[in-house]
Amino acid sequence: MSGKSKILVIDDDVNICELVRLYLEKEGWEVHTVYNGEKAVKVFSDIAPDIVILDIMLPGMDGWQVCREIRKISNIPIIMLSAKGETFDKVLGLELGADDYIVKPFEPKELVARTKAVLRRYEHKDVTHEIVYPNLVINKSDYTLKVMGKEIDVPPKELELLFFLASNPNKVFTREQLLERVWGFDFYGDSRTVDVHIKRLREKLNVPDQKWQLKTVWGVGYKFEVK
Repeated sequence: MSGKSKILVIDDDVNICELVRLYLEKEGWEVHTVYNGEKAVKVFSDIAPDIVILDIMLPGMDGWQVCREIRKISNIPIIMLSAKGETFDKVLGLELGADDYIVKPFEPKELVARTKAVLRRYEHKDVTHEIVYPNLVINKSDYTLKVMGKEIDVPPKELELLFFLASNPNKVFTREQLLERVWGFDFYGDSRTVDVHIKRLREKLNVPDQKWQLKTVWGVGYKFEVK
């Protein structure tokens, strides 16, 4: 990303917003701050940022809901902030489409480093944007999935998981590898989210007698099997 990347910071603590703004602007980024969820969703649509830094505990619409609303219209990276002692369900964060999370209080330098890493990952995502198999088209530039010629509604992370597996046919990946490669951060061994996404994908890809399938390799993980 160029130095002109736009960052939207959403936190009801004005001091945290200003501290974060200070550090991010030092990196040459353009920073916008919002203090509540409802306004955040509107500002997001207005300015189309390159990344969102989003606090969970917000007045009115909380961070989870803001994340859901953003994911309905965009796949840009989201870093979630949660205060120590808050129940932060990492599985929920991942399933809603967060790309990383940081626990408060945090070092501003760590936030800068994580922001750079997430932007870099997002920028360097697969050069190939479309994968085609018989009766299956996965397109990552416009996030569409077609099965038997029919467009199927699919959330961004499910599509990314399928795209990644289909890009590596017949190769087996553990749940941890998939979390690292698709979600992009270490998930401390809690891999339920992968199983949930695979289950949902299977329901959408339920077409008999295809030369491909999402296959469980017992005791190891998953692969996109092509016959």
